Amino acid sequence: MEELHWFVLYTTARAEKKVAQRLEDQDIEVFLPIVEELRQWSDRKKKVQRPLFNGYLFVKTSKINLWKSLQTPGAVKFVNFNGEHATVRESEIEMIKRILDTGVAVETDNEDIAPGQQVKIIGGALEGMEGECVNKGNKDYFIIRVPGINQNLIVNIPRKFLLTNS
Repeated sequence: MEELHWFVLYTTARAEKKVAQRLEDQDIEVFLPIVEELRQWSDRKKKVQRPLFNGYLFVKTSKINLWKSLQTPGAVKFVNFNGEHATVRESEIEMIKRILDTGVAVETDNEDIAPGQQVKIIGGALEGMEGECVNKGNKDYFIIRVPGINQNLIVNIPRKFLLTNS
């Protein structure tokens, strides 16, 4: 039996939740990171849930079963780099889940952020995580790179909770 990996599936616009549900209905393991945010309309405010990474979700399957996932309505393609299917390590998936579970404010970007100082979080909800520290303006941000989709998770962490890895 072939080993299972987390592959990155690109979906049609705003179809991530529907595609994830359809894949789950086929007994395919899916991870769709969701964040909740407050949206302002002209007459009201409402909390809405949206995908953390627009257009992407993660599918845990074997290479030989990728085609089955692509047959799902709304699935467009698997992300490829240099002719190889992009995969995300289990540890990266767990890190994303842990960040979302804490409820801390998180944002994403796909800018090429220069590598910063390696740090470990020594306090707060994300204690024990390791990553990079990048200073933007007068705030320190903790960066977790997800190379499989060329995205970065950026979390504002108080300096007192960061320990440099020397």
